[in-house]
Amino acid sequence: MSSLHQTKGVVLRAVKYGETSLVVSIFTELFGLQQYMVNGVRTSKKNLNISSSQLQPGNLLELVVYQNEKQTLQRIKESKLAIQINDASASITKNTVLLYMMELLQNCLKQPDSNPPLFYFLEDVLSGLSHANETETANLPLFFTLHLSHFFGFRLMDNFSSTSDCLDLREGQFVDTIPMHQLIVQMPLSEKIAQLLRVMQITELGEIKLNKYQRNQILDDLLKFYGLHIHPFGSIRSLAVIRAVFEN
Repeated sequence: MSSLHQTKGVVLRAVKYGETSLVVSIFTELFGLQQYMVNGVRTSKKNLNISSSQLQPGNLLELVVYQNEKQTLQRIKESKLAIQINDASASITKNTVLLYMMELLQNCLKQPDSNPPLFYFLEDVLSGLSHANETETANLPLFFTLHLSHFFGFRLMDNFSSTSDCLDLREGQFVDTIPMHQLIVQMPLSEKIAQLLRVMQITELGEIKLNKYQRNQILDDLLKFYGLHIHPFGSIRSLAVIRAVFEN
């Protein structure tokens, strides 16, 4: 039997179902990753409880939902926007960063388990992105990728020094001797990653100066690190879009 709950949730993906409905993947504060059937939102008729514009990836919603543990598809009674970034008024850059973050999160989430600390981290990042300036926005995919891994049981160790300045992606730490394998990041990029590891607030990202080549290479290296720990990890389709946006 379904029970009624209030929870916040971040929209990860919405897929068309039939002529008027959507199946929406939402990472919720209370229940983790859930799938919701939302009927009748792709019509001209206005729904006072929920609209298709609210169900764009990256939107943070305040939800009233029906939860039934025996069902794979849940229902939403009503929703209200808490944070909206993915809309026509937002910059192309912010929308692209948002899509990348949602896709990376989907690649990491394998089970519908509750994970409130991850939800609160995601909520903070979305709030930061909504107020971020140009440099902060450009560096945010790196910050998000670095810090997200912690919530899935692996992370890079913050042990960079003048002697341990080679990042060993296989071991997840900075080392003083270059290993035989090629899964490494060397100076100066390793130092930039160390700086990003020490960032705790998105407003600090503007202090880290990176060019487009450095951002692209660091992101590639970090995704290799994810591939070593999450199986299957899969490709990130929005990566090509993010490269094109930051090329300009």
